Amino acid sequence: MWATVAALYVVLFPYHPGLRSPNELCRLWQTRALVEDGTLEINRALRDYGPVGDLSVMDGRYYPSKAPLLSFAAVPVYAALRAVGGGHRYAVPEVPLVFFSRLFLTVLPTLGLLWLVRRFLQAFLSPAVADGVTVTYALGSLAFSYSLLFMSHQTTAVLLFAGFYALWRLSRGEWRERGYAVAGACAGATVAAEYTGGLGVLGLVLYAVLTVLGTPEPWASRLKKLGRATGLAVLGALPLIVALGLYHQATFGHPLETGYKHLNDAAYQPWHLGGFLGIRTPDPRAFTLSFFSPLRGLFTLSPFLLLALPGLVLLKRQGKTSPEARALFWMSAATLAGYTYFTSSFTYDSWGWTTGPRHLTGLVPFLLLPAGLVLERLRGAGRPVLSGIAAMLCAASVLVTGLATFVNYIPDDVSTPVLALARPLLMDGYHPPNLLAFLGLPTALAGAVLFAALAAVAAYVFGTLGQDTAGRALRPAAWAAGLATLAVLAGAQAAFTRNDRADQNAVRFLESVWLQPPGRSATPFWPRAGS
Repeated sequence: MWATVAALYVVLFPYHPGLRSPNELCRLWQTRALVEDGTLEINRALRDYGPVGDLSVMDGRYYPSKAPLLSFAAVPVYAALRAVGGGHRYAVPEVPLVFFSRLFLTVLPTLGLLWLVRRFLQAFLSPAVADGVTVTYALGSLAFSYSLLFMSHQTTAVLLFAGFYALWRLSRGEWRERGYAVAGACAGATVAAEYTGGLGVLGLVLYAVLTVLGTPEPWASRLKKLGRATGLAVLGALPLIVALGLYHQATFGHPLETGYKHLNDAAYQPWHLGGFLGIRTPDPRAFTLSFFSPLRGLFTLSPFLLLALPGLVLLKRQGKTSPEARALFWMSAATLAGYTYFTSSFTYDSWGWTTGPRHLTGLVPFLLLPAGLVLERLRGAGRPVLSGIAAMLCAASVLVTGLATFVNYIPDDVSTPVLALARPLLMDGYHPPNLLAFLGLPTALAGAVLFAALAAVAAYVFGTLGQDTAGRALRPAAWAAGLATLAVLAGAQAAFTRNDRADQNAVRFLESVWLQPPGRSATPFWPRAGS
């Protein structure tokens, strides 16, 4: 099953050059500028390679409006591709640049993250539940969607969890104290990748303080250890934070001034005014749509995350007798509260053409243990009906988020991502762009392979998590409850699917820019010069 998950990550390539994906290309244009011109500004790259969005402007010089880590991280990838392509200015076409930048900087790091997640979960859950939850996270959450986009959201999740993993191993005495420098470096890189990643960093700080001060040592020893840990963490974070400040100074004139204060498109400026970087007081509409919108609500796309809510209660109960569980509970609860406040206080309409509430991507890994605790409790309690419901929530997450990710550019005015967008595209023969088709496999056959792989993973998740602790085959009651849950979820999506003009126009537009359209010449992976 792990090979199937990895294959889906590597083979899928939802990208359409005609969309001019601004969040991705503005970063890669800066990568081009760094390699070809040795500059941070992208003025020449815009002239040579075409206009893109998500820009900031300062004294006539254009920069990405995003935090800069990914732009710099892609430099060695681009330099290597440029050498392979002949070493000249136009040596690297757009499609291979996007593909390999995603592969090395968002896809492979997430596959590494899955290994860390699985190791962490296995310390608290049975192997079957740990594997099932990890696979569900891999294909049934925002991790899948944003690993397949050259954006910073999944990078933030990877860095946050890597920092947490270091702190967790330190709290168990399994790493030496210098591991705090690793956690600090991950925290600094998080902020350099995505400014709002600082919300997750605060959760890590809380966890570190609780684990250091929660030991049975004398208070003097605890405070001394906390001081050493703080110093090492700051030492690890400092190079990246200083580099980020120098970048802001060079581009926007002040170490603490980001590109969001100098947006090129005045229509987007109000989203980032007021409060802190546009974060104001909570808005019920933003909260409701971020979590429950039929188009991109977090719990709509990944209903298995609903299990994390009662799971936090279980974790808190464990914390009465376990300092480790207590620290995990407060970190998870604080991280959830912080991200909830953010998504409820920021302009919901700013999410853009994306799968789900993208800025919540960093939160998701910290909800996995609570969700897993519920699944574990149900398996051990001999409750086949509840086990079937919970297991189907996981399997449905794989199907819904997986199918949405096959498209992965979701217009704002579509009613639902699967029934209103993915289904009609598939029925019209528009299969998800993928590496198999680039290698010569017919697009319909390649698409069928991908859909079959996704369905196989969903079946594995349901079969694994719906069993009891003895590993016996699913009981009829579990099957019935699971199928009923799937029917309810599908019915809810059908009820919100309008199939109106907005839905139809979105489908037609995506078909007009599709990378590998049926019956027409697809964009070559690496076109020859002049083609």
